[in-house]
Amino acid sequence: MIVFPNCKINLGLHVIRKRPDGFHDLETVFYPLPLTDALEVISPGTLSFTSSGIPIPGNTADNLCLKAWHLLKRDFPTLPEINIHLHKHIPIGAGLGGGSADAAFILRLLNNRFQLSLTEEQLIQYAATLGSDCAFFIRNEACYATGRGEILESIALDLGSWSFVLVDPGIHVNTGWAFSHITPKVPAQSLRNSISGPVENWKTTIINDFETPVFNAHPELGKIKEQLYAHGAVYATMSGSGSAMVGIFPKNKISGITFNPGYKVFLL
Repeated sequence: MIVFPNCKINLGLHVIRKRPDGFHDLETVFYPLPLTDALEVISPGTLSFTSSGIPIPGNTADNLCLKAWHLLKRDFPTLPEINIHLHKHIPIGAGLGGGSADAAFILRLLNNRFQLSLTEEQLIQYAATLGSDCAFFIRNEACYATGRGEILESIALDLGSWSFVLVDPGIHVNTGWAFSHITPKVPAQSLRNSISGPVENWKTTIINDFETPVFNAHPELGKIKEQLYAHGAVYATMSGSGSAMVGIFPKNKISGITFNPGYKVFLL
């Protein structure tokens, strides 16, 4: 079976408080976009993971796709071993959730292929143990997210009449470092209310708390945001803790934008 895990963007992100467990309570809106990896699972097989495309750092045994299989194997001992091949296309470490998407799609695929009869809520609980934004990709629709990002509420947000520009400048932003430069606070207005306003108003009403410290450390990200606005974006933001930048444009009105040739640019 072949599936195509998609990326997500964050529309606004507030860091509200630090929790006793060391994590932070957040509020954000996750929105799926059709920039995808390709994930192939072959069964029966001998448990293995291979990849192509963008090189994946780290130990293969720590890959979230394998962790997803082991997570279900613990509770379903008869789950057969599988061969997993991932063609990586979603930029890594850019705030687009590609690794989380891959793991969530493995959970969904195994549930369907081997008739595990897990509900969506059960799959979300499994996914949340793998990563804070992994649960989103089980639902994979516009969601207002709280807690660590795993408490999800579907919202009526359809951006199908807009076009998107994603810019990945290839800058690695350490998530722990980013959180250490945030002073948590409760926002004056909940993002849940702000997101319901017209997209044209988001420039003044929706912010990502990480932009100030990350832009200070990497001024070129702020310049990308300015460039997106200069070329007609109605809203531009950094996704998550970065470093991917997102511009929302009127449908099919993206033209004449050029970026540093070392950047990866996706028009969606």
